[in-house]
Amino acid sequence: MTLNLNIVDESIAFAPQLTAADMQEVARAGYKSVIINRPDYEGGPDQPASDDVMNAARALGLEVRYQPVVSSALTRDDAIEFARLMRELPKPILAYCRSGGRCQRLYLAAQEFDQTQT
Repeated sequence: MTLNLNIVDESIAFAPQLTAADMQEVARAGYKSVIINRPDYEGGPDQPASDDVMNAARALGLEVRYQPVVSSALTRDDAIEFARLMRELPKPILAYCRSGGRCQRLYLAAQEFDQTQT
């Protein structure tokens, strides 16, 4: 299996929906942390649960955080939290949501927030 990644730089990349089984490939690719931005069951009952993904990631030694963000309702607080996670989690980080686009918007908003704080 090959991960479908949008790599920003050596510290962060984005992916569409991942599963517990994908965590093996994430670890093999060298990622140290995973951020889950997709709320559980946003896509219905067949969507992989964050708890399952987090348990699989932790079993492989990955750091993982669940930061559910509603795609159409991204807030300043969401961006602040994403910026904090990017500063604190071991890198490289792989963030995922339904398509990867929400993670990219969070990343851009977090960058703007960080620039206004310096």
